[in-house]
Amino acid sequence: MVVALADSFFFDVDPGAARDKVLLFLVVSFAPFLLIAPLIGPVIDRIRGGRRFVVQTVAAARIVLQLLMMRFTDDLALFPLVFAALVLQKTYSVSKSALVPSVVRTETELVEANSKLGLIAGVSGVAAVLPAALLQVAFGSAATLGYGAVLFVVALVAATRLPRDVVAAGPATQRQRIELSSSGLQLAAVAMLLLRCCVGFVLFHLAFSFRAQDAGTWWFGLAVGLSSLGTMTGNAIGPRLRSSLHEDNMIVVALVLPTIAGVVGALVGGKLAGVALAVVVNFGAAIGRLAFESTVQREAPSANHGQAFARFETRFQFGWVVAATVPVVIEIPGSLGYLLVGLMTAVALVNYSAGARGRLARLPVRSRRAMRRRDGVAASGRARRPRRQAINRR
Repeated sequence: MVVALADSFFFDVDPGAARDKVLLFLVVSFAPFLLIAPLIGPVIDRIRGGRRFVVQTVAAARIVLQLLMMRFTDDLALFPLVFAALVLQKTYSVSKSALVPSVVRTETELVEANSKLGLIAGVSGVAAVLPAALLQVAFGSAATLGYGAVLFVVALVAATRLPRDVVAAGPATQRQRIELSSSGLQLAAVAMLLLRCCVGFVLFHLAFSFRAQDAGTWWFGLAVGLSSLGTMTGNAIGPRLRSSLHEDNMIVVALVLPTIAGVVGALVGGKLAGVALAVVVNFGAAIGRLAFESTVQREAPSANHGQAFARFETRFQFGWVVAATVPVVIEIPGSLGYLLVGLMTAVALVNYSAGARGRLARLPVRSRRAMRRRDGVAASGRARRPRRQAINRR
């Protein structure tokens, strides 16, 4: 869909001229996040197969939207169709986050499963862009959108094999609510929210920035493809990082990298700097997501993780959509957009680091020593095991 839009009316229209219409469409698109998600989401979690039904509905609706986009590629009606597609994509992500804990056996497998899902998403993202680009060059946007409709048909068939489990039989208990509102978890959630905002902002900022520079469509296709590769790489090395780094340090790494890339990209400028920033931001978001999932398990061990992940994912996806609309409504120069990304992640880094230090300082000395000892054992346990085995053999 993104490759098809790069050569369509969506990026040809002057955002300033159509600003009032775009804002109207955004209000309609945000309605599911503001109203439906907090009200209907908990009810869906209590229905057997409720989340599976949502995934199937999203796939069917995306098929219809792809076909409608083929009809309105050169019409203002393309705007509400695109934003509806974005909302549906984020709705799917929320339901996926709720479903994953129900298909793993242990909490240890949860991070591994999400890492593999992210790896698959990165591979499929890169693989899907190549034929889409060929169709775009050979036949135009309509053929590319039709190709997307076929992929959603495959997704709809695959969704029938999802489990019909109940995500949460009842509302969260008082203990679960206390665990989910802990300072450590809330700090990680804010950091992850800002990372997800950067991902959405960079995608649309590059689309409009490259258009303003009269760059070829292939530049934007390169950014999308390499961004998927960055996500894939982050998901691939995330579990290995977790074996040697604490979740707090992983989140710091996830914020430091986009901060540096944003500032350097603003100083260097140009299309290549924008592509590099997109890769780094997606890589950092993938690392941050895996660290956040581990933080939820650590800070809220008794919570229903399917329900918790759906709740947090709703916030993250809403932030993605809000940030993605900023470059649509406001015309931002390329280098300034890069700098905004660097500043946003820098603010998130300062907030998270200060909060983590303050939280550690409030703990008793004995608890701090226990945390350091636990983290040291987790980081070095793999290296110490062979030495113990060698002693046993002797």
